[in-house]
Amino acid sequence: MKSLAFLFPGQASQFVGMGKDLFDTYEVARLRFEEASEVVGVNLSKICFEGPEETLKQTFITQPAIFTHSVIVAELLEMNGIRFSATAGHSLGEYSALVAAKAFDFSTGIQLVAKRGALMQADCERTPSTMAAVVGLPVEILNEVCQEAGGIVVPANFNSPGQIVISGETDAVRRAMDLAKSRGAKIVKELQVSGAFHSPLMATAAKELSSSIDSVTIQEPICDIYPNVTGKVTRDPETIRKCLKEQVTSPVLWSDTIFAMRSNGIEQFFEVGPKNVISGIVKSIDKNLPIQTVGTVLEIEALMKQIGNFL
Repeated sequence: MKSLAFLFPGQASQFVGMGKDLFDTYEVARLRFEEASEVVGVNLSKICFEGPEETLKQTFITQPAIFTHSVIVAELLEMNGIRFSATAGHSLGEYSALVAAKAFDFSTGIQLVAKRGALMQADCERTPSTMAAVVGLPVEILNEVCQEAGGIVVPANFNSPGQIVISGETDAVRRAMDLAKSRGAKIVKELQVSGAFHSPLMATAAKELSSSIDSVTIQEPICDIYPNVTGKVTRDPETIRKCLKEQVTSPVLWSDTIFAMRSNGIEQFFEVGPKNVISGIVKSIDKNLPIQTVGTVLEIEALMKQIGNFL
C-alpha cells in the first residue's frame, strides 16, 4: 500500500463556478454549503457558483469558500476508500487538513475559518498592503532586500527553493520588488491579493483569532500533520493549537513541509480542493514527486477508476 498525503490549497485557488458540480451531484456537498452559508451569513453556494468574481475574491468569502469545497472533496475521497497517512494545507488550507485528519469537525472548522477571514480582511483594510512573488533570489539576499527596503516587508511564503513571496506595506513591498530586480531576481510579480498575509500587519487578526482557537477542542489527529509554522510532523493537539495561533503572522514553510513529507516516506500526493495551484508548487520543489489534483466530480470519478494503483 502506498503512503499517501492530502494537500489543501489556500487563497488564490477560488474561481467562479467552484463546487457547483459537487453540489449538484452529492448530498454531502449540499449539506456542507448550507451549513457554511449559515455561519458566514451569506449565500455561499450562490457566490461560489455565480460570482461575481470581485465578491468571491473578498477574504471573508474566499476563505470559507475554499475551505468548504476542500473538505467536501476530502470527505468524498474518504467515503470511497482513499486512506491517507499525512496531510498539510497551505495557509488557509491547514484548516481543511485538520478537518480531514479529524482534529476537529467541519462545524468547528467553518466557524474558525469564517472568523479568520473576517479578521484578516479587517486588518487588510487598515493599512494599504500587498504581496509579491520573487523567483530566483537566495533567501539570504531576499532578507537583505526586505531590510534595505524599509517599512514593513517580510518573507511570507517559502513556496519552493526558488520562489519566495514577500508581504507588507504596499510602498515597502514595491521598494523591495525594485531592489530584488536589481539584485538579480529572475521574476518579480505583485500578487492580486487583498493584503499582507503572514506579516506583522496581521497582528490584530492573530490576537483576536487566538482566543477562538483556545476555545475549541482539538483532538489527536488520525494521521500525521505538518503545520505551516514548523514544516515538521506532529500529532500533538497542543502543538497544533500553538501553530494555528502563530500561523497568521508567521511565514508558510511550504517547501520544508514537502521535503519533510518526502523524507518521511510519502509516495503519492493529492491536491484536494479547487484548481491546481499546489500541484504547480510541488512540481517546482521536486518535479519527480507524483501529485494528482482532485477537486471536481470528473476528477473524483477518474481517481476511483485507478484506485487500485494507490492501494
